[in-house]
Amino acid sequence: MVTQTAPARDGFSAIADPTRRDILDLLRSGEMRAGDIAARFDVSRTAISQHITVLKDAGLLAERREGTRRIYRARPEGIDRLRDLLDDMWASSLDVARQLVEAERGLTDADEVNRAG
Repeated sequence: MVTQTAPARDGFSAIADPTRRDILDLLRSGEMRAGDIAARFDVSRTAISQHITVLKDAGLLAERREGTRRIYRARPEGIDRLRDLLDDMWASSLDVARQLVEAERGLTDADEVNRAG
């Protein structure tokens, strides 16, 4: 069993919600003010603020202040962390699938090494 780091777990939990995925999608092309983000949704500003907080806490958004305004952007490093974990999981799954096929065919890792060598 693979143990995920807390930020990765939080990241996957954060993007499980479709509204939060939509917020990330909005921010992938650049920064937006909180009010502009909220204006894109048919839910209260308070609800959008809560979604933004979840994304920030998961390391997927960064916030900066400009006077009284809050401006948000996607954090590529947070998204990269999730992508890396998915890539590792995918590679492991492919390796297991390869081993199952080879076992079914009667091949072993030693046979594979001898064939490659």
